[in-house]
Order: sequence, then C-alpha cells, then structure tokens
Amino acid sequence: MIYVRRMLQQALRVSGRSIFPLLKWMERWAEAASAAAAGQEGTKTALRTLDEMPGPSLEGVKRYGSMWKASFGPILTVHVADPALIEQVLRQEGQHPMRSDLSSWKDYRDLRGHHYGLLTSEGEEWQSVRSLLGKHMLRPKAVEAYDKALNNVVDDLIAKLRHSRHSQGLVTDIASEFYRFGLEAKGHIDQRLTTEAEKVARGEKVEGRYLTYFLSQTGLPMKTVYSNVTELLLAGVDTISATMSWSLYELSRHPEVQTSLREEVLSIMDGRSVPEAADVARMPLLKATVKEVLRLYPVIPANARVITERDVQVGGYLLPKNTLITLCQFATSRDPAVFPNPNEFQPHRWLNKDETHHAYASIPFGVGKRSCIGRRIAELELYLALARILMEFDVRPDPEGISVKPMTRTLLVPENVINLQFIER
Repeated sequence: MIYVRRMLQQALRVSGRSIFPLLKWMERWAEAASAAAAGQEGTKTALRTLDEMPGPSLEGVKRYGSMWKASFGPILTVHVADPALIEQVLRQEGQHPMRSDLSSWKDYRDLRGHHYGLLTSEGEEWQSVRSLLGKHMLRPKAVEAYDKALNNVVDDLIAKLRHSRHSQGLVTDIASEFYRFGLEAKGHIDQRLTTEAEKVARGEKVEGRYLTYFLSQTGLPMKTVYSNVTELLLAGVDTISATMSWSLYELSRHPEVQTSLREEVLSIMDGRSVPEAADVARMPLLKATVKEVLRLYPVIPANARVITERDVQVGGYLLPKNTLITLCQFATSRDPAVFPNPNEFQPHRWLNKDETHHAYASIPFGVGKRSCIGRRIAELELYLALARILMEFDVRPDPEGISVKPMTRTLLVPENVINLQFIER
C-alpha cells in the first residue's frame, strides 16, 4: 500500500493534481484488495497485481486498438501501442522531454545530500550533461576504447561460471551470476572518484579515457560526477543481467541457432581467443540474436513521456501538455502484423532483407533525446560476453525442462530462476 501510494504521488506531481481525492480512492482500493484476499465479496472486479503485467498492455490492444486512455485512480494515462503512433509522440517530445517524475529517487538524493545524475535531472541541467556524455558514449569509435576493460570483466565471468557449475555442468540462477557481472565495475567507483577528487582539489591533472576523466574536466562538482557515473552503471546492470539470461535461455532451446552463431564467432576469430570490438562488428548473427532477444524481452516493457512544452497531436487526438503518455513497447514488439510469428525466437528475421519492420516497432533502448545513452556500451558488453561464452561452452537447457516466462517487476524479469548447463568445449 505504501509503495502504491508513493508511486501515485509521483504521478500527481507531474499532473499537478491534489493528493486528497486520490487517498480516498486508495482507501477504497485497499479495502477491496483486503476483502478479495480474505475471500470476501468486497468487489466484483478481479484485482490484478503488477506481476501480471505486461499482459494488460496486450489485452488493451485487443480490446481497444492501438490507442486508449486509462485511469489509475484520478491519474489519466494515454496508452499508445502502434509503431507509427509511438513515432508521432517521440517526434514531438521537444527540447527537454520527461520520462516520468522520479520523485522518490529525488527525495532520497535530497535527504542524503546527493546530487542528481542523468536519469533524475531535468531541463537544462539534464541537457548539458546529456550533451557532454553523448560525445563519449554514443560515438562508435569512442565506445570501442572500452573493449579491453570489458574483456577483463568477461574473463572473471567465465571463471565464475566454471566455478559455479554443479553436476552435469548445471549453473543455477544464472541471472544472479550475470547481475554480478554487470555490477562488478561499480565496486571501484568510490575509491576511483575519491582519488580523482583529491587530485582535482590539489590542482593536479586527472588523466584517463573513461567517464570519470571526461566529467572531471568539465568543472562539475565531484558529487555530480559521482551521481552521473553511478546512475549510468546501475541502469546498465539490469539490462546486462536480463538480456544475458534471456539470450542464453533461448540459445539453449534453439541449438541450431547456437551452432550457427558459434560458427560465425569462430570464423571471425580465426584461432584467436579474445574478441575485440572490431571483431564483433563483423558478426551480424550475433547482433541479430541480441536484437531478437530484446524484441521478445525488452528490459523496460513500457516507456513513458510527459511533453511539457506544448499540446501534441497523436493519432488524430489532441493531447494537452503534461499528459502522461505510456509507450507500450512490449505490445508493439509482439504484434503479429509487424513481426510474423511474434512469440518465436527467430534471429534471422533481422538478417532477411526482404523482411522489413517499422523502425519504432522494437525500441528496447528508446528513441530520441531521452533514449538510453549507454546503449552502445551495453551492446558491446553483451556481444563480447556472449561470443566468449559460446567459444568456451556448449549451453544446454535445464535437464528438468522448465519453461520460463517473463513478468514485470518495474522491469521485465524471468518469472522463475533460469538454470542452464555449461558444458566445456
């Protein structure tokens, strides 16, 4: 109840509406939920939990079409579930678009005396940091410089997978292993930034090629540097963990794709053991595999936009400024009108020149000004890790044959733990 209350307060801050009518509605909702849990007839409507999403977005498309409005208490949200309409929204987002109000995160930072980072800042402050980071995180050549550092972490991952294997090479709960893989870099942030802050305070030059170096050269307070680097790392952890888990889950269940992908990797590597950025750039099936996994299992199943500068026209409707617009990416990425056999894992669909898709049908990293700024680094990390794993192991499904479905807990995650066999090659 406290969680729901906090979430709705965030939405109200965007809309500017009073909290008091909402509290009354929440009290009635809580009473109905309690009655339903106790088996009483407190409501005639079946209540659903957040765990049941993203199902409702698919049901919304079936029931209402590509665009509909819905209320969560007094909070009105416009849902958009068509690639062309999503494109209309994003092309009108203006100079300083908002995803949604992250007031709980901001309140925590204010309470602790922390600065805002790229994910939590808004307006001109956000724009200035975004422009700065974009120079070093969105340019392919700049991102290639990270491959050696990433490969060091991949070395640790391979060793950890070997150590974690049980009988028949089984590794249980691989998402946890990949979460540690994605999080490893964060452990060095405090020490690294403390050292650099001391150098800056003494007027010494800070050298390096990573984000801490670039940010330290801007004159930003070191607390702001820390906040930006930390937020970017934390945002990437879930992307890496979930996408790695789903990728190997699907490859284990489609051995013919795994074999083809391994052959591609070994062909490009030509006897070398550690792929670099230039190598994975020549692996189209590897890229298509990650693209297909993100289509089926986008880490963020729905995105949001609050266009604050003006009213916008979408699908023939006029939406007042500050309207909360939900972009139903999970629904569009599984739309049979866009992707034939949408629930099947078919990486080759991205390599077939005769099969084209709307550019906004599958946008797991978002599009536009507030798209994921760490996309290229995340993709490189995924490519390097998957290539190395397939070079080292034959990945097979859980011998118990358990099928795993996605569920929403803010992010899209596996409903059950994923266990896989890693057989030494």
